[in-house]
Amino acid sequence: MTNDSTLTTLRPGDDGYVAAATTYMRTGQPAVVFRPRGADDVAAAIRHAVEHDMVLSVKSGGHSALGFGTNDGGVVIDLTALDSTEVLDDVTGRVRIGAGAVWGDVATELGARGWSLTSGDTKSVGVGGLTLGGGVGWMVRNHGLTIDNLVAADIVTASGQALRVSDSENADLFWAIRGGGGNFGVVTHLEFMAAPATAVHAGTITYSVDEVSSLLRGWCDAHRSAPEELNSTLVLMPEFGAEMPAMATGLVCFAGADQGAAEAAFAPLLALDNLVSVEITEKAYADVLEEAQPPPDVRPMATNTLVETVTDEVVAAVTQWYGAGKTGQLAFIRAMGGAMGRVPSDGTAFAHRTAEAMIVGAAFLPLDATDEQLVAAIQPFDAVKELGLGAYSGFLGTATDDDVAAIYPSQTLRRLQEVKQTYDPANVFNQNFNVRP
Repeated sequence: MTNDSTLTTLRPGDDGYVAAATTYMRTGQPAVVFRPRGADDVAAAIRHAVEHDMVLSVKSGGHSALGFGTNDGGVVIDLTALDSTEVLDDVTGRVRIGAGAVWGDVATELGARGWSLTSGDTKSVGVGGLTLGGGVGWMVRNHGLTIDNLVAADIVTASGQALRVSDSENADLFWAIRGGGGNFGVVTHLEFMAAPATAVHAGTITYSVDEVSSLLRGWCDAHRSAPEELNSTLVLMPEFGAEMPAMATGLVCFAGADQGAAEAAFAPLLALDNLVSVEITEKAYADVLEEAQPPPDVRPMATNTLVETVTDEVVAAVTQWYGAGKTGQLAFIRAMGGAMGRVPSDGTAFAHRTAEAMIVGAAFLPLDATDEQLVAAIQPFDAVKELGLGAYSGFLGTATDDDVAAIYPSQTLRRLQEVKQTYDPANVFNQNFNVRP
């Protein structure tokens, strides 16, 4: 291991190399991992990759389902050291967070100050990666996507130039990074407006899967009249042997401290048929985030679609995909709308603002399954995708041109390509859902 100024360099055999080269779903073997502590370090790492014509990956939390944060034989920029949380304004709640921080730590630190930020579901997800993709979390209905609370960022472009982006500074690039992923440079720090934090009421509601169609309709109907503080995901779990029967679990979070309001919001969900159990408690928002673990001894594959309305046709397609839990296929429905839907579709590079819900399908195959077998296993979910608006990058297990087109509607994609041409014409940043210049 060498350290040039503040730029830590890790090569195969160095202490810490394996951890730095490993992501949630993949262990890579890059030729070198750079761990920068500032914009100059990032510029040096980019320059090394460009001058040596090496593949360049950027890792914050490393939770990409496709392992974008690592590679074989190339360069990895590991943002782990850029993990600070700095208060810029005590009155307004403006904070500056390093892209290598993880949301569990951020939620805990902000919670101690009486603030919160809507983020993902998982403690170890990186701030940078989740934010650039959009950010769907436990306050999406009342506070929008994570990018909807982003007010500025610092980014190093492919040329090594350090830029500040906001609505008034390099506004085209600021628009692009809010949903456009890591296509345009390495974001080192992000500035957010935090919201006042209150206790939340969160937990699980479990149902049998005897009447999946009825459950899906009732669950979605309840959210249409629910307060925006009610955020949820309904998970349809398949059976895994006799010890783990198929079941439906509603993960719920009422993002507010008023117990009476929370109980009123949960009441329609508790009135649905086939209720098995309820476990909801008051807790800090940081305690809602969980620690995700890769499923053991299987290769998972996931895909998703965003739907404007969960119609009877959508319910039928999801029910068929799930197959009463007998096919080994999982589905979950994430309630959206609310504050997320009040942002214009062209306001950020995340354009699917009219979505009522996100529907995710997943399949699990043996460890020796091929990539082709994984794709084939998820293909029947196309019947659900045909009813959707497009896709969210955070739950996609493939990165084809069709996937990119699903993430970005044509008008959005054209605008992103123009920004790409300006800031990364050689497509240095291509380890992502790639927007080509």
